[in-house]
Amino acid sequence: MAHVHLPVVGSVASLGGETAGALPQDPLLDNFSRKIRYLRVSVTDRCNYRCSYCMPEELGDQLVFEPRSAVLSFEELERLIAVFARLGVRKIRLTGGEPTVRKGIVELAQRIAALPGIEQVVMTSNGHLLGELAAPLAAAGVSAINISIDTLDAGKFHALTGRGDLARVLAGVDAAVTAGMRVKLNAVALRGVNDGELVALCEYAWSRGAVPRFIEHMPMSAGAIYEPARGISAHAIRTALEAELGPLPARYWSVSGSVSGQGRASATGREVGIISAMTEHFCDHCNRLRLTATGALHACLGHDDAISLRDVIRGGGSDDDVVRAIAAAVTGKRAGHVFDRSGAGAPQKHMIGIGG
Repeated sequence: MAHVHLPVVGSVASLGGETAGALPQDPLLDNFSRKIRYLRVSVTDRCNYRCSYCMPEELGDQLVFEPRSAVLSFEELERLIAVFARLGVRKIRLTGGEPTVRKGIVELAQRIAALPGIEQVVMTSNGHLLGELAAPLAAAGVSAINISIDTLDAGKFHALTGRGDLARVLAGVDAAVTAGMRVKLNAVALRGVNDGELVALCEYAWSRGAVPRFIEHMPMSAGAIYEPARGISAHAIRTALEAELGPLPARYWSVSGSVSGQGRASATGREVGIISAMTEHFCDHCNRLRLTATGALHACLGHDDAISLRDVIRGGGSDDDVVRAIAAAVTGKRAGHVFDRSGAGAPQKHMIGIGG
């Protein structure tokens, strides 16, 4: 993927941190009193799909995979996540790229799940390889998985994903359910693509005991692959669903970034989520950081600045140096993103490199 060029990957000092001296008193408390408990970890920049809103073929030369030497090893990932656990992170989400294409992903999941302090290891996947991997991943400690499935039409699915096989993904959903994972099905809501399938996607998810979630189309890659006219607002999604499913309390429809995960259950006991990053921001409750496959720590999906934890550890830094670097990133965490429905303010980084 794009030497997933993260435009501003700085040192600790460049973002106001220190590499020496006393450790910060509370490294995971940001300037807005948000406590970090959740780390999203991209384990690879590679993917076996080419989804139009993430990594389309037409980006061409802009999408070049990082050399393997630049990607964090299992030992480096384990060390960094252990430091985060020591600081209070309790939930790890494995992302990509597509995490299941990382060789040894089951072993990595098992190693992370065994770290003291880590209470949840979960994953986001396109589902293509889950038919074979769901059971081993569950046995390794992956307790929940979000599977991307934007349409139930095989032709549309293949066109949208570039290479996707809907039958394989549906089999992967069933395999994850059978393995005992908690399953959520993610669909990017796109006008003219799946706007007529929102209820069908809900009903399919519920038939499998899964939770459907609709994600607003977001501008990434400097807006190069963002088409504002394709976006569907959270309000429009709610309206479409309520037209066929009946009225549901508004408070149940928005997914916030809170630890409790409030706002998902419907009045009937079925659940649905809407990730409303564009029109109903939930930044005030953000409790997460993102670590790329090459060790860049991002405090916000919507901004490009980052601190390289890889440089800290490969430069001989101690775990305390890692703590100081993490604290510098957390201190620099913004109140929220600045992109809007026109695509203005879009970060330059690619969604494929940050794992959503």
